[in-house]
Amino acid sequence: MTTHAKGSGQTGKPNMRYVTLVSIAAALGGLLFGFDTAVVSGAIGFLENKFQLNDVQVGWAVSSLIIGCIVGAAASGWLSDGLGRKKVLIGAALLFVIGSIGSALPETFTGYIVARMIGGLGIGVISTLSPLYNAEIAPARYRGRLVALNQFAVVTGIFLTYFVNSGLAGYGDDAWDVSTAWRWMFGVGAIPGLIYMILLLVVPESPRWLIKQGRAEQALPILIRIHGEEAAKREVLEIKESFKEKKTPLRELFKPGLRFALFVGVVIAVLQQVTGINAILYYAPEILKETGAGTNAALIQTILVGFINFAFTILSIWLIDKVGRKALLLVGSAVMAASLILIGFVFQTGNSSGYLVLGLILVYVAAFAISLGPVVWVLLSEIFPSRVRGRATAIASMALWAADYAVSQSFPPLLNAAGPAGTYWIFGALSLLTVLFTWKFVPETKGKSLEEMEAMWANRETDGESVRLNEARNH
Repeated sequence: MTTHAKGSGQTGKPNMRYVTLVSIAAALGGLLFGFDTAVVSGAIGFLENKFQLNDVQVGWAVSSLIIGCIVGAAASGWLSDGLGRKKVLIGAALLFVIGSIGSALPETFTGYIVARMIGGLGIGVISTLSPLYNAEIAPARYRGRLVALNQFAVVTGIFLTYFVNSGLAGYGDDAWDVSTAWRWMFGVGAIPGLIYMILLLVVPESPRWLIKQGRAEQALPILIRIHGEEAAKREVLEIKESFKEKKTPLRELFKPGLRFALFVGVVIAVLQQVTGINAILYYAPEILKETGAGTNAALIQTILVGFINFAFTILSIWLIDKVGRKALLLVGSAVMAASLILIGFVFQTGNSSGYLVLGLILVYVAAFAISLGPVVWVLLSEIFPSRVRGRATAIASMALWAADYAVSQSFPPLLNAAGPAGTYWIFGALSLLTVLFTWKFVPETKGKSLEEMEAMWANRETDGESVRLNEARNH
């Protein structure tokens, strides 16, 4: 993956073979994200027995990772703006490896929590920077699917981890599961973490970040390799133009146009989580046990959940640059709302047979996988202007992880307090809110370059300023 121009680089058409390989390598960080999302679902029952956990501690065992994620996401923008996307991603992969090994070793619940937080720091950075990196290197026409590769890697990690969890849980007896199986579940995460670190060594730095640092001569060969010589030179000029304003980035975010972009990014990030996906993915085996499935049956059914998540994410990658981001969000969140409300009615009527609940959960997961799952990460990577993208994406990602923490920590107590029906109705109502918010506020970004997106917000800012001036004159 060198950065010298050759081959199709001279034709003026994007060299999709090269940019896809680079994007796949960067997106594999999502595999680590998916691993940590899923691994705890198989281990949580064994951890509960091992450390004799109450409901609050069970929530903490799941959500402690997310505290690290929040901190990692918050620091990712500042770190990557200063050090570069590539170096910070490598450091994040190292933290993930340390956290995976550390989570497998402790003899105390506190030791487990500390290790999970260390791993969470890495996941918070990776979840923010991996899609951002792909957005910055992708041709506009293919940006949606290349950024969505990150979500594909996430669901691949979830799917594969369900198999690993099921295999390890079936390897020994119940006593072995409680003493040892969960340790292997966490420990195997070090393997994909090390592979990701090695792959990052051979990908180029983000050309947009290089230009922002005044290193256009290093960015140009990368862009030539992607676009061809003429298009690359034009892109260098466009990117330079987008960095001309040198105001304080955080102050920039609160100007009228960009303030609205930040509002959209933060709210859609929060909605991705409060509609309940990670409550279902983290606790899938425990939810399915409530329907009468035994431990092994619940783990096997959880694999089916992972397969549906995997399959419909592939469909989303195919659709996202064809039908657009907004259409997928509207349809997907509407189907999510319907399935969640029906799950609530099933529990409310007491007819919570395993197959009926499982079927509705699969519909919900499919709808999420085709919409909020990949589309939110695509939007967060592309709606912010270049000069503030790292920090703005970090703020939105931090909000996403904070919402994830709130949901995962509160889910066991909420399930006990409101019951299954009330809990799923709450998630259903929030999915309906997602439909309304998307319809009214989320712009369509399909086919627009990152610089065109910046111009869109600038025009909105100009229009807003004109309205205020007119109102002032009228008064």
